[in-house]
Amino acid sequence: MDQINMTKQKYTVLILILGSLTALGPFSIDMYLPGFKAIAKYLHTSTDEVALSLSSYFIGIAAGQLLYGPLLDRFGRKNPLYWGLGLYIVSSMGCFFSSSLEMLIALRFFQAVGSCAASVAAMAMVRDLFPIEDNAKVFSLLILVLGASPMLAPTVGSYITAAFEWQVIFLVLTIIAVLILLSVIFWLPESYQPDPAYSLKPGPIIGHFITVLKDAQFVTYAIGGAFAFAGLFAYVSSSPIVFIEGFKVSEKQFGWIFAGLSVGFIGSSQLNSVLIKKYKSEQMIGASLILMVIISTFFLAGSLNHWFGIGGTIAMIFGVLCCVGICAPNTSALSLAPFSKNAGSASAILGASQMAVGALSSIGISIIKQHSSLPMAAVMAASSILALLIVFIGKRFIKNKVEASTDVVAAH
Repeated sequence: MDQINMTKQKYTVLILILGSLTALGPFSIDMYLPGFKAIAKYLHTSTDEVALSLSSYFIGIAAGQLLYGPLLDRFGRKNPLYWGLGLYIVSSMGCFFSSSLEMLIALRFFQAVGSCAASVAAMAMVRDLFPIEDNAKVFSLLILVLGASPMLAPTVGSYITAAFEWQVIFLVLTIIAVLILLSVIFWLPESYQPDPAYSLKPGPIIGHFITVLKDAQFVTYAIGGAFAFAGLFAYVSSSPIVFIEGFKVSEKQFGWIFAGLSVGFIGSSQLNSVLIKKYKSEQMIGASLILMVIISTFFLAGSLNHWFGIGGTIAMIFGVLCCVGICAPNTSALSLAPFSKNAGSASAILGASQMAVGALSSIGISIIKQHSSLPMAAVMAASSILALLIVFIGKRFIKNKVEASTDVVAAH
């Protein structure tokens, strides 16, 4: 594509399409959270068991991250995107007709694999379609779209659940995906020609992954960051149980609580782009993880001793999410900083590790069967302590640390 002669209108259209692709996954996670109670009643199960459908979604995203990187380099950007969106649409309609929990769990896995094509392709196409000096600006615009998702999706889902059956949520997601697919077909240009020479054999692909995993800086900040990020997944997985089941709020009230708490994560991630101009990423990571350990440990103690009502619980969660919003961009930036080559493989492993640890945290929530803040607080405390230990110990094995640029940190 001609980057120099891109008109303002075309620029806006591309941002909207790429932003929609990026937001599809978060919408798929957040929109059905207010329907947990209704789903449990319809499928004759508990909300704890319904949460396993969220775990399967996280596992699907982890698998899809590793799948689409090679496919996008081999077949171009749009063909794998068509396949992924097609799989998403079929799986979403399957969720609409789900008659058992097992069916819903399985279909959510395939829905996630399909949604991965959208997010991975969007990131790749930013590099393809825009000049390198504009990438940070474009990523920042996409993050604003992405940040709006957890504020809008649960609120929309809560109103849908209150007015209709829970299945309508998946019908709406299907319609959204169809509209995105049509916009991709008609208005999104192909940005990368298929490369028949690119090998899809397991050996070369695994070789790229092994090269990445041999880098101590990558392993330290990718795995440490993944455990820090697990605090966010613990919140997402258990928030319907804590607020709807535990505090007996309505679906509509839950939607507004979820949207309000999202401000913590979104606001702190935007604050990070200001702070990073004065402090190094390593300093930001250390400070945010120490604070996260303190807050989550206090949250756990309070949950064990019944110190907090709904207001205190919201305050504790808000504090943890703010810490994640500061830590996550910096761990992502430092983990990817060493790679001028194999950046695609590094990004895939980074995303997969975040989702895999997120899936473990949501499974942990399901295992601790209590309709209180205790499971959430326990997972948050354990994951933040592990994150701090991994970063503290891992730094000793990094021989030649590569600093992250300000633009990279701000853009993630």
